[in-house]
Amino acid sequence: MIGAIADDFTGATDVAIAFRHAGLRTAIVFDTTQLTELPETDAAVVALKTRTTPADLAVAQSLTAVAWLRARGATQIFFKYCSTFDSSPQGNIGPVADALLNALDAEHAVFVPASPLHLRTQYLGHLFVGDVLLSESTMRDHPLTPMTDSYLPRVLSRQTAHRVGLVSHRDVRQGAGRVANLLRASQNFDVPYSLVDAIDERDLAAIGAACLDDPLVTGAAGLAGGLGIAHARRLGRSVTTAASSRAADGSGPGAVLAGSCSARTLEQIDEMHRRHHPALRLDAVTAPDPDALTKQALDWYDRQLPASAPLIYTSLPPAKLRSAQAAIGAEHGATILDAAMGKVASGLVARGVRRLVIAGGETSGAVVRALGIAEGVIGGQAAPGVAWIVVDQTSPPLALLLKSGNFGDRSLLADAAVGAR
Repeated sequence: MIGAIADDFTGATDVAIAFRHAGLRTAIVFDTTQLTELPETDAAVVALKTRTTPADLAVAQSLTAVAWLRARGATQIFFKYCSTFDSSPQGNIGPVADALLNALDAEHAVFVPASPLHLRTQYLGHLFVGDVLLSESTMRDHPLTPMTDSYLPRVLSRQTAHRVGLVSHRDVRQGAGRVANLLRASQNFDVPYSLVDAIDERDLAAIGAACLDDPLVTGAAGLAGGLGIAHARRLGRSVTTAASSRAADGSGPGAVLAGSCSARTLEQIDEMHRRHHPALRLDAVTAPDPDALTKQALDWYDRQLPASAPLIYTSLPPAKLRSAQAAIGAEHGATILDAAMGKVASGLVARGVRRLVIAGGETSGAVVRALGIAEGVIGGQAAPGVAWIVVDQTSPPLALLLKSGNFGDRSLLADAAVGAR
């Protein structure tokens, strides 16, 4: 079994989709403390909220998750981070990888953030978002993990004492055997970490095959797909057919909670305004109290028509976000808003909302934990890397859509909230 740990909840959904589409039976777990056993599965994904936590806490939670997975049969660990490789200069990608390498007694690990499906590619060690370098993309303005350096060997080297190598695209195109040989050579020269170029699915399939038996593999959902295909072939499985790009699960009233400040989420919020969905923005500067914000949001929701699929959001464009952070502090403001969004989600579900659309990894984690959800079943996709999760803990079931900030087209939030097909 592949045991995956993801550093945020939207990333966990993304990697679970990749394994599922590769033909692997896949479970997604949000709270290991509530589960003692897993169903029979080929891959189990544990969702953590460690991307922006202090490094020591991220390491501790990751090691706990890995121990839980190994106790339930995981023979390979996949550490999933964002395809934009975003983290603070001190981590947490490097520190978590160091801890996992030691815990698994592994001698090397690949790092492959490329995810061509999401327009993330790596060439000669430089990460691109679409047609521009990472450092020239909107990620340079990320409120918590701004990325101003596109050369990933340098980025990772700042986070680890281990030597970091690079397998170039020219070598990847020579196939899995060439990649495997280069990884062994790097290991022999005491270079345990290797960033590997990839620009399309063929590259990811070659890298996945080269890493098929590695104790530790790290990357984004793109590599999960390549690795999953290699495992599925070994098991004699066929790649599954992706669900309709606009398939929705669940029925009943829908609502949207948006916390991401990414450019794409801001566009999606604008589209909801354009379609005249009722909308309320929560402001931690004027009301720095989660309970007050929660009351404001739920009192407002009670005055809306449930069928209108209302939007409650905290997202701000870069200039206004910087002003808010200067006024209240970035970390303090995020803590207030995450707590409020979790409480708001609980209130919405208590009021009968059964289709809950969440934008942003931190917000998704806050909501899932506030709702006490332990696990879910991956349903149809609403966009590449964004699938509905059906939760049977409630009656009737609750359908969650956990969307990474930069994922989906402009209409995703509005369409998903009303169950568009």
